[in-house]
Amino acid sequence: MLALLDASAAFDTIDHEVLLKRLSISYGTNGDALQWFQSYLSDRMQTVVVGSEIPDSAASQLTRGVPQCLVLGPLLYIL
Repeated sequence: MLALLDASAAFDTIDHEVLLKRLSISYGTNGDALQWFQSYLSDRMQTVVVGSEIPDSAASQLTRGVPQCLVLGPLLYIL
């Protein structure tokens, strides 16, 4: 039986600080470009939705993960 690797959750494990350091040190990204990446990753929030109801719980800020719906997400995951 062939087992397939489900990498969809892997996008959620990327630590923002580690990624920014990797972009800076390994790829020479600095200045405005590095600040843009930091801005792109910061202030992302998540909320739990149960069915069509949104509980009164507060949203939490994400410090890990890259968006999967854009071309940049998979590229950042690879880096």
